[in-house]
Amino acid sequence: MIPLQDSNPLSKFPFWVITIILVNIFVFYLELTSLAPDVFISQYALILEQVDLANLNTLSPFLTSQFLHAGFIHIISNMLFLWVFGNNVEVSLGFLFFPIFYLASGTVAGLTQYLLTPQTPIPILGASGSVAGILGAYFALFPKNRIKTLVFILIFVTIIDVPAYFLLIFWFITQFFSGIASISSSPTDGGIAFLPHIGGFLFGWLSAVLLLQKKHNLQLRFFS
Repeated sequence: MIPLQDSNPLSKFPFWVITIILVNIFVFYLELTSLAPDVFISQYALILEQVDLANLNTLSPFLTSQFLHAGFIHIISNMLFLWVFGNNVEVSLGFLFFPIFYLASGTVAGLTQYLLTPQTPIPILGASGSVAGILGAYFALFPKNRIKTLVFILIFVTIIDVPAYFLLIFWFITQFFSGIASISSSPTDGGIAFLPHIGGFLFGWLSAVLLLQKKHNLQLRFFS
């Protein structure tokens, strides 16, 4: 299932979502045109076996790795999910808090992988953990929205409206079981890092739930 558009119209211009997409595209261009792409990736990607939580110099890749991508499909899928689900989350979280939330989601996503597989030598890169935080927040804030979704059924392709909660629960379940399976695999195996998706999603969901609770408490104080 590929999300194409959500049913909730924008009330404000999504400055940060567009800015983040443009930054990711620019960094991807730098990757493609680099004379030494492997060195470029090794310098800015998150390599867990090199992380020392007591050494600040080893922690910057938790941020820089969020803007790297392994290929066209990788960046296109991440930016599509960010565009579809990020617009309304940005409006809800606010102009100042949204970019902090986005980077924090990616950082928590990377820490999730680090805590479970700290000796992994394979570079971890991509906005997937940050975008997962957006999905978690969307699940908390707009579960009843309808998502126009491209669906593949055997040899047939169609576009249908899917409830956001169904699409996101389906996404999370697939990431969860894939992440559990990846824990038992060799730390030198490449592929998709599913554990950061889980950590990012749960962080985004919890952050949005706390935001909703804060707004509810403020309303109770105002009207009481």
